[in-house]
Amino acid sequence: MTTPFKPSPCEFLAQGQQRVALGIAYNGRHYHGWQRQPHGHISVQERLEDALSLVANEQIKVICAGRTDAGVHASAQVVHFDTFAKRPLRAWTHGGNMNLPDDVAVQWAHPVDEKFHARFSATARQYRYVIYNHPMRPALMDKEVSWNYRPLNSDTMQRAADYLLGTHDFSSFRAASCQANNPIRTLHHFKVVCAGDYIVLDVRANAFLHHMIRNLAGLLMKIGTGEAPPQWALEVLLAKDRRASAATAAPYGLYFVNAEYDDVFGLPQAPLGPHFLAPWINA
Repeated sequence: MTTPFKPSPCEFLAQGQQRVALGIAYNGRHYHGWQRQPHGHISVQERLEDALSLVANEQIKVICAGRTDAGVHASAQVVHFDTFAKRPLRAWTHGGNMNLPDDVAVQWAHPVDEKFHARFSATARQYRYVIYNHPMRPALMDKEVSWNYRPLNSDTMQRAADYLLGTHDFSSFRAASCQANNPIRTLHHFKVVCAGDYIVLDVRANAFLHHMIRNLAGLLMKIGTGEAPPQWALEVLLAKDRRASAATAAPYGLYFVNAEYDDVFGLPQAPLGPHFLAPWINA
């Protein structure tokens, strides 16, 4: 059961401030992840905050639903920020996009109250990992999909994914640098979907550990090639040891596609991405 979010005092709005939620899409290939970085490494957060600050004529700081790694994309990231600037919603979308590079876009803006928090109010998050399964490497979607030239058996991969559903200790699938205090997570669904030459891993959970989905993808691809049986997924899960699993999959096929919130916030809902798969998949 999800505990309702209770904002800490520092998250209450100051007099005259308003809170705005935004939907963001980005191609992460040229960025060092979502989070603002030191030493001049460019992040999506930095680009977005700089663009919104120009619209607001004040410094804007945004908080996201789920931080993504270098090279990872998003079709439906959700952020919020607090501002004293009085602007129509159109200013945050159109004005923000005018100041953003072509690979980052604001999709919608919605006013919210101080009870909303992009990270802590989210009840679930959903990612899709897109594998181009073909003998020849892709050219048109380079760095937008992960490529595996070996034939993958999606039915075998699905049987393996089924072992991972539910609430478990996912220590075998967390990065060594993961800062989460608790490795327990709940996987609500884990679907393996074929769409032409693409195999899509559609994963929804209450939250994820650092590199968790990429490590799950590496495991399933090893099983899909026949190098290991489906039940190996359960053995790795029970080992609670990252060394027991497969290599971490590349970041480029990973997309943040949804963050779920209580209907009371009234946030816009868009078809699940990524953009080139939306007409094919309704997982």
